[in-house]
Amino acid sequence: MTFAPRTWVVGEVVSAATMNQEIRDQFNSMFAAWTAYTPAWTASSSNPSLGNATLTGRYMKIGRTVLCHINLTTGSTTTYGTGNYSFSLPAQAANAGASVVGHAHLLGTDRWSGQIIISPNATTTSPFFNISATNTRVDFMTPTRPETLAAGAQLRIDFVYESAS
Repeated sequence: MTFAPRTWVVGEVVSAATMNQEIRDQFNSMFAAWTAYTPAWTASSSNPSLGNATLTGRYMKIGRTVLCHINLTTGSTTTYGTGNYSFSLPAQAANAGASVVGHAHLLGTDRWSGQIIISPNATTTSPFFNISATNTRVDFMTPTRPETLAAGAQLRIDFVYESAS
């Protein structure tokens, strides 16, 4: 709920309702539960299908600052598509002139630490991981990079960015 506070006028008589809306309610919204959303999971060539997987997202927006977490747990009927993966953001990123880097963690056969990139004006984010255990250059996550995905794999993504509005 947090938004830009109103402009007060000299000599204005302030009511309890106005004070509650302008101060109490905005302050309380910063301590409220995060908002759930379902991110879209796409790929650059053919999109994956969740099947019996779970894909959840949660975020807290304070002003234009967005804190977000995405969690994907693949299932036995998940199909992985082809190409580079992306996940939708809860709000469009600001045109801040720089990309935002966040954290990605894949728990598959092995554990992989990576990052995500949010470009200016973006509506999606993409995870990047090491190409392989021996090639530590990073590249987009795909169904086979950094490892071949299978049922039970978990992708956790956390990031903070500035929204467009």
